[in-house]
Amino acid sequence: MKILIADKLSTSAVEKLMNGGHDVVSRPDAKGETLLAALSEVRPTALIVRSTKVSAEAMDQSPDLELIVRAGAGYDNIDVSGASDRGVFVANCPGKNAAAVAELTIGLMLSLDRSIPDNVIDAREGIWNKARYGKASGLKGRTLGVIGLGNIGLEVVRRAHAFDMHVVGWSRSLTNDKAESMGIERVETPVDVAKRADVITLHVAATPETESLAGAEFFDAMRPGAFFINTTRSSVVDEDAMISAMEEKSIRVALDVFSEEPAYKEGEISHTLATRKDVYLTHHIGASTGQAQEAIADEATRVILTYAASNSVPNCVNIAEKTPATHQLTVRHLDKVGVLASILEEVRMAEWNVQEMENLVFAGAHAACASIRFDGTVRKEVLERIQANSDVLAVSLIDL
Repeated sequence: MKILIADKLSTSAVEKLMNGGHDVVSRPDAKGETLLAALSEVRPTALIVRSTKVSAEAMDQSPDLELIVRAGAGYDNIDVSGASDRGVFVANCPGKNAAAVAELTIGLMLSLDRSIPDNVIDAREGIWNKARYGKASGLKGRTLGVIGLGNIGLEVVRRAHAFDMHVVGWSRSLTNDKAESMGIERVETPVDVAKRADVITLHVAATPETESLAGAEFFDAMRPGAFFINTTRSSVVDEDAMISAMEEKSIRVALDVFSEEPAYKEGEISHTLATRKDVYLTHHIGASTGQAQEAIADEATRVILTYAASNSVPNCVNIAEKTPATHQLTVRHLDKVGVLASILEEVRMAEWNVQEMENLVFAGAHAACASIRFDGTVRKEVLERIQANSDVLAVSLIDL
């Protein structure tokens, strides 16, 4: 299989792919037009990216493209809808950067409480102001609000407990039993988290449902002087509402992600938030530890190797949870040449649109069982023709 790596990936991961017999082309700086050119030239079966944006136009440059792997958890830099329309699998590497992002989150929380960056900046400029910086509240006994309790949120909770913090949390999938097992208090909505917490941290995926999750109502509910941390994606925050809360309620903010974030690795930054003294901006470095990058590279490699060996895609994000299938046809048949083909020919002539299909062979390879889920109008004569085949053992049909 030909693999194009359009971002930096560890040497050990590249070697694993090559040792697996694959043709690997590394173009770590391929972005925009250069990505289009690389895809057109290499015509890969699989593409691995980190921050590189992959548009539908880019996918069209390689007709052989079957799989895109995002070497990270989020995948909003990939046109997933465009990939689905083209029959291209998209997979990610969830949970592999959880510890790294959690560590940064805790670091930002400590920085907000103790004003660590400002301490350092003043000292470097020859300013001594112990009176100002000696007034931190401390974290012990304070309430941390965690919104989103997947891999990263759970790692944050574990670390917060080490600070003797009380944790309240919200997540769509969070139940009272799960919350109890995590040692946290479950609340009903993100706004309820905002009302209760001294420190709030976001760890939800960027989806249409979470866009501006932290909006005007959310910030209105926050306590004056509370801390707000975002290390997920900028789209989950209404920055105008956040700035209003900062000005009206003295909320302090730490962000690893923000709107109109520079796409380049080095250069200048011009942003309203960058110059505010009540905001700590970091450079979208949540997953940027050697440990995390190695773990992510290993997982990206596993996805590729698994797909090459079995056509199965671990962590696939664009397979339909439920297809439009209305019926399931189950046919037990002899495992002989042409039997399954004759069954599918009847399905084709009946104009049944096959949505899902599996053919399992029994031990000894004398018989098999085909399960065919389809969308279409059932006609009795079609079933009778399938049953009439001397190599068919039994036929059943159920409504879905």
